[in-house]
Order: sequence, then C-alpha cells, then structure tokens
Amino acid sequence: MVLPIYIYGQPVLRKVAEDITPDYPELKPLIDDMWETLAQSEGIGLAAPQVGLPIRLVVIDLDAISDDLPQYKGFKQVYINAHIIERDDTATDSSEEGCLSLPAIHEKVVRPTRIHVQWTDEQFQPHDEWVEGYLARVMQHEFDHLDGHIFIDHISPLRRQLIKSKLKALTLGRYRCAYKTKPVRR
Repeated sequence: MVLPIYIYGQPVLRKVAEDITPDYPELKPLIDDMWETLAQSEGIGLAAPQVGLPIRLVVIDLDAISDDLPQYKGFKQVYINAHIIERDDTATDSSEEGCLSLPAIHEKVVRPTRIHVQWTDEQFQPHDEWVEGYLARVMQHEFDHLDGHIFIDHISPLRRQLIKSKLKALTLGRYRCAYKTKPVRR
C-alpha cells in the first residue's frame, strides 16, 4: 500500500525517532509499504517519520541511480535503529539534495564523505561499519530524519531566507507533486 508522505511543517518530521524491537507490530508489512511508497514517489530513500511514524526505520534504494553510479546496481537496504556514531570531517562534499517531504526544493548541502554507522537489518542482525561516498550522503540525509532534522537545516541562513516563501507555501499546502502526500492541517 502506498503511504502518504508527510510534508514540511508536520510535527513528526521534527521528533527524535525511537528505536524499535523485533516485535514491533506489523513491521514486515510496514517495510513493504515503505518500499512501495518509495518506488511510487521515485525517491531513493525514505525514513519512517516521512510516513508519520516516529521510529528508527529507513529504506534506501540506489539501484535507480546505478546508470550513473554502477557500484549501486541492485542496492536495496532496510536500516532499523540506525545511528550515526561518528562523522569523519577530514573530507567533505557539497552536492544538491532534495527531499520527498519538501517537494520542489533543492539546495546544496555540505556533508562529510565518510561516516561510522550502527544499525540492524530486517533480521535484527547488528551492523557496525564505516560508509563512504554517495551512500554516506544518502544515509546522512535519511538518518537526519530519525533525529528530527531536515536537509535544509544544513544550509546557510542566507539560503534559508531565500527559500522562506517556498517553505511557507509547503506549510500552507500550496505545492504540487506526483505522489500521495499528507500536508499540514491548519
């Protein structure tokens, strides 16, 4: 089932998400729904807060960009209870980011190119690894959602001021996108 994506201004997007246990109700169907929602919205990552749930669950599908980055051919991964342990700030990269929760807004964001993450997979097997490159950027973007942050939190005050009217429009429900959304109710 395709779930509605919560739009900027929804309180759940600013909450710190909670870790879950293997007995979380309907976890497998939720993961399936998140995959379906991600595919329908043509995104590459989706965090549970973006579908209204303040839990530490993310799905990432980089297969869609494998024409440009062949190392991600077939890459699809579920991240449960994901946490960034450390950011290696010795090398950073500035790239444009967008977000399904902020339709039509794209800004350059500087992020470390290497991070240390801990997470569990769908079988609740633990993983502890250093991740580099584009996957590190996507993880930082998606895992930010788990900590109540959005990519625009990483842009300069001047850039934020310049997109202020666009952000206001989102909170008022004045936007268009090709996927199912849940705008802010005022």
